[in-house]
Amino acid sequence: MKDLLKIAYDAMDEKLADDLVVIDFRGENPYLEYFIIGTARNYRMARSIVDNVEDKVLEAGYEVKKAYVENTTKWLLIDLGDVVCHVFYDGERELYNLEGLWKDLPRVEM
Repeated sequence: MKDLLKIAYDAMDEKLADDLVVIDFRGENPYLEYFIIGTARNYRMARSIVDNVEDKVLEAGYEVKKAYVENTTKWLLIDLGDVVCHVFYDGERELYNLEGLWKDLPRVEM
């Protein structure tokens, strides 16, 4: 699973996602292992980040369960099964505060 996490993280970083944080859900949630949270400057950048994650993950032979990329929201998400990537822009990250919600879970340094 570390391979999928690294591929997704690197794909987000490659497209310049800001303030990347990885939260470790192993042992806490039976449906997923990691959240990766990042910030984009606008919808186009957020979409580019999600598209790059999707491309790199598929290239590596992993499955993309679902991508939520509506341009009517400021929170884009790509579900890779054990890894879920969140990309926020225009203040939504602070509003939903996923890092605060899951503050007791360990962070993974990448």
